[in-house]
Amino acid sequence: MEDVRPTNGLTTDSEMMFGFWYPALRSSRVRGRGLRKTTLLGTPLVVGRDDQGGGFALRDSCPHRGMPLSAGTFDGETLECSYHGWRFHAKTGQCREIPSLVSGSKLKVDRIFASHFPCEEQDGYFWVYMPDPSAPNEPAPPAPRLPVFSSRYRMTHLSAELPTSVDHGIIGLMDPAHGPFVHQSWWWRTRHSIHEKEKVFEPVPNGFRIRAHAPSTNSAPYKLLGLSGQPVTTTIEFRLPNMRFEEIHSGKYWFSSRATVTPVTANHCRIDFCAAWNILGWMPLFVPLFRIFARMFLGQDQRTMEKQAEGLKHNPSMMLIDDADRPAKWYFQLKSAYLESKRTGQPMVHPIPGPIALRWRS
Repeated sequence: MEDVRPTNGLTTDSEMMFGFWYPALRSSRVRGRGLRKTTLLGTPLVVGRDDQGGGFALRDSCPHRGMPLSAGTFDGETLECSYHGWRFHAKTGQCREIPSLVSGSKLKVDRIFASHFPCEEQDGYFWVYMPDPSAPNEPAPPAPRLPVFSSRYRMTHLSAELPTSVDHGIIGLMDPAHGPFVHQSWWWRTRHSIHEKEKVFEPVPNGFRIRAHAPSTNSAPYKLLGLSGQPVTTTIEFRLPNMRFEEIHSGKYWFSSRATVTPVTANHCRIDFCAAWNILGWMPLFVPLFRIFARMFLGQDQRTMEKQAEGLKHNPSMMLIDDADRPAKWYFQLKSAYLESKRTGQPMVHPIPGPIALRWRS
């Protein structure tokens, strides 16, 4: 058993993880030339879509006098600040016009930039890449994509706000032991169904996964995939900075989900849940029913985290135990190894040496 004596929130502001893509907001919230405000890693952003359909993200602050650019107007290519009319190209942030300048001014307008960030639409989200301050010009990799396994499938999205640090949100996301207590219900599981489990975990780049295995027998929704008559297997994977993937397969049928815990500020994060599947597509009410149950499930997590936030205000000591809390320990070790690698410029040393079996009751 390990006694963890953290500062409030476990990490400091500087330990929020830069150099990654984060889902900023749902694509459906941006219509036409509308502008939307959001915050990632404590950075205020204005997000929109230009007339060519491409997403963009700028720091929501005019470099002139700090006026939020989201308060201005957008013509499909440039944003105009509502304070003094400075205009900025939406994709690059380059200043295009300063109306107050007189003819003959020597100010190089095109050398002025509003801070801008790589932005891509994927899986129904605007994803924004938050560069590492130590390597601001490092090219962004492709934005994450939810794995899908056929050309035709259904998809849905849900989200929940959590009044806690991203660290607590993430270790709650990967916690294998809270289900019978937080998610008690006839359609999921009860505390009377608790039994011993053993799963094999193995390292993957920037994370770890549970090898493909038969899903838990005390979780009713998994049984739906058994309608194919084929064996059902599930694989669960966590990857830095904040993503949990789950794939369930049974013959030609599949279910794929991704949950991300996105740091909004140091003490506020958001779960974004995205799922796709090709099973039971013929049922006209399956999507709304799935959303109802998934929203109930997320709501249970949300209420639990709200209660936990009250206790965390007092900066308590916490204990992480083996084996149920080993994934939480690995998360902190992975995060520490990644940050150390960025600090030193050396390759990241993965803290998980190889496959390991963990046992717990849930």
